[in-house]
Amino acid sequence: MSLADNATYVAFLRHGEYCHRAQTPGAMQPFALTDLGRKQAEEGAQALALFADAHGVAIAPAIHTSVVLRGWQSAEIIRQQLEKAMPARSSETGYHLVETAALTERRVGCLANLTVEEIEQVVGDDPRYDAPPAGWKSDSHYRLPYPGAESLLEAGGRVATYLQQTMRHAADGVHVFVGHGAAFRHAAYHLGVLELAQVATISIYHAQPMIFALDADRHWHHIAGAWKLRSRTSASAYID
Repeated sequence: MSLADNATYVAFLRHGEYCHRAQTPGAMQPFALTDLGRKQAEEGAQALALFADAHGVAIAPAIHTSVVLRGWQSAEIIRQQLEKAMPARSSETGYHLVETAALTERRVGCLANLTVEEIEQVVGDDPRYDAPPAGWKSDSHYRLPYPGAESLLEAGGRVATYLQQTMRHAADGVHVFVGHGAAFRHAAYHLGVLELAQVATISIYHAQPMIFALDADRHWHHIAGAWKLRSRTSASAYID
């Protein structure tokens, strides 16, 4: 697809590095960005501004973000940096954040913020359920059998639905969404950008924009930003 064919773009940005509790699914961990994570968000904003300037398009004033702190902080840093680099052209109020739970990572329901070992112990001790299968954390289809939990594919479907609804009548320009790696990767599968077999082999760099173009039929095309290749070890783990 030629860039000249369309001027409607979507940027996925995974949040910056944060103070992650070890051996624990990211999901709803409430911790803040590290100093490196804040720097990554600043660099992500600079990359967005460079892309928009190079292609002669504006960045949409609404920056959509996950409600989880690391997502919100990343989006707020991006907002502040964009105001300095290229003030919003189409909004009297400038760039602003749109917080939504639709962009959160794969939810583990009432098991949120337990370690992997604790989760496996809880499920294994529950007489109603079989123990989680080996590699369950990165299994796109597996859903923990507790209220509020979802599979990675379901999380990706939730994110993809939000993206499609938001972009249905979107104006030309770059539309920014700040969220989480695994949910974005599985959303890319639902949007026809990735094959399911590819999803487990790649990741997304912290706060570096992955840019997609939408054609006239609202088909999605990956045009900029490199996927991060995952090692065999990291591909078996799920940490956002």
